[in-house]
Amino acid sequence: MICRLCPRNCGAERTETRSGGVCAMPSAPVAARAMLHQWEEPCLTGKRGAGTVFFSGCNLRCVFCQNTPISQGDVGKPLTAQRLREIFHELIDQGASCLDLVTPTHFTPAILEALGEENWPVPVVWNSGGYEKPETLRLLEGKVQVYLPDLKYALPGPAEAYSGAADYFRWASEAILEMVRQTGPCRMEGGLLKSGVLIRHLILPGELENTRRCVDWVAETFRPGEVLFSLMSQYTPQPGAAGKLGRHVTKAEYRAAAEYMANCGIVDGYTQERTSAREEYTPEFNLQGI
Repeated sequence: MICRLCPRNCGAERTETRSGGVCAMPSAPVAARAMLHQWEEPCLTGKRGAGTVFFSGCNLRCVFCQNTPISQGDVGKPLTAQRLREIFHELIDQGASCLDLVTPTHFTPAILEALGEENWPVPVVWNSGGYEKPETLRLLEGKVQVYLPDLKYALPGPAEAYSGAADYFRWASEAILEMVRQTGPCRMEGGLLKSGVLIRHLILPGELENTRRCVDWVAETFRPGEVLFSLMSQYTPQPGAAGKLGRHVTKAEYRAAAEYMANCGIVDGYTQERTSAREEYTPEFNLQGI
């Protein structure tokens, strides 16, 4: 295919065996691990964990990515859509509370094939960086029950500096609106999110104004209870990180962000303990479950 699935619009030729584009992946899915994951938000993990598939490749290439071996490296195993479908069933048989598809956008057609017409017994979660095209998301309507997008940036400066995507907010904001259109307000059952949109924002060191602007947009755009919001503190400096990104988020920065979120009236969601900024919370990408 000539790929225009994401806002990069790179027009790369991607086939089942030929990689291309910013994501540097073929059209057939490539994944690095499938597991019951305990480190998503509580409304997704449940008792046993989210049934998570970590796909390889990414369209953002963030300089602070904690999953660099799979997002920007060559770690991963090619799969067929049939094998991916089998993995979904294996995770459900293990007691997964949901099917958590991490960084799936560039494999959208293959994932749709794997999901098929089956009425899955747990929610399908689209766990993405937020840099999405609404027209691609519309292909997922009725197939995805929960959207879990990042809202990384509201300011073009850090978006360009850290992810090479100065237009990030334009696309992410339109994408989130499309996600909410599809799912409607959040619906919980027994403490688990069955449908809706949970927006994540990772605080970056020295970028509190960017965080405030992201919080502003969510508070001004959605009614109470319409979406959930997760304020994340788990930023961990990666090898070679310098300048602002060379340190963890401070207690004062996180406290200021959490207070701003509360003052803006966002009470439906999650805040993290700063102990979340630990490298051991990143799973080992050893092809287990693939």
